[in-house]
Amino acid sequence: METPRRRALGKGLEELFNTEVLDFDSLEEKIVTETPKEEIVEVNLDELRSNPYQPRKVFDEDALNELASSIKEHGVFQPIIVKKSIRGYDIIAGERRVKASRIAGKTTIPAIIRDFDDSEMMEIALLENLQREDLNAIEEAMAYAKIMEANNLTHESLAKVLGKSQSYVTNTIGLLRLPSEVKDLVINDKLSMTHARILSKMSDHDTIIKLANRVLNEGLSVRDLEEIAKGKEINKIVKVERKVKDENRQYLYAEELLADKLDEKVRVYKNKIEIKFKDADDLNRILEIINVEK
Repeated sequence: METPRRRALGKGLEELFNTEVLDFDSLEEKIVTETPKEEIVEVNLDELRSNPYQPRKVFDEDALNELASSIKEHGVFQPIIVKKSIRGYDIIAGERRVKASRIAGKTTIPAIIRDFDDSEMMEIALLENLQREDLNAIEEAMAYAKIMEANNLTHESLAKVLGKSQSYVTNTIGLLRLPSEVKDLVINDKLSMTHARILSKMSDHDTIIKLANRVLNEGLSVRDLEEIAKGKEINKIVKVERKVKDENRQYLYAEELLADKLDEKVRVYKNKIEIKFKDADDLNRILEIINVEK
């Protein structure tokens, strides 16, 4: 029986990994370190085009300019990875380096040429951006949806491949139900993912847009929005109401925020925080997230 990892990766990429959870830095480092220096070639920037599966659409201009200054002074610190196409090359990994090199006035960039198929290119682009935290929530959701469709994966299978919880994947993909106007607010960092997630569970687009505008204009907190969402007049796709004691209802927003951050079930009650974890490794992961040293 095929594992989710095998179905998601295919033979070409699977050979580059020996862990169950994918890690882009490990992939890129393995390709670079195992490539002989004579196989690293200079490619004209004019011959490069973006990975058609690149999920990221918005690039931080300040960060690009900072990288461009570094490239001007020190050159490109690591070769990009490309695939030969009918016209020039498709960028598999390293699009920020390409954009920054153009800003720096460079005409070529060091590159490693590899032959990945379309599915593998999609997964590499997703991994690079997700694991380097470069995607906004909507881009992340779109990337999840594309990789699931291309590989016929369930939410559970994708969660295992990415090392996320199934609820996190499901909630993220749910953001795609939002009206385009509200998606734009998330993309432009005007509406938080937690606000957006609550809105995504509502069925009426006009109501979603009105509440999103209230968040912006009235400064509604996550807790405020959650209380509004529980009203009988709000039609839901996914039920927001949870069976909790009235005395604990005030902490629901905090539970949601912590659960998103830690990717675990969290309960806040009687001035205590209870965090569920699976094993010692999972506990160490949580300690690392909250920056507590062992």
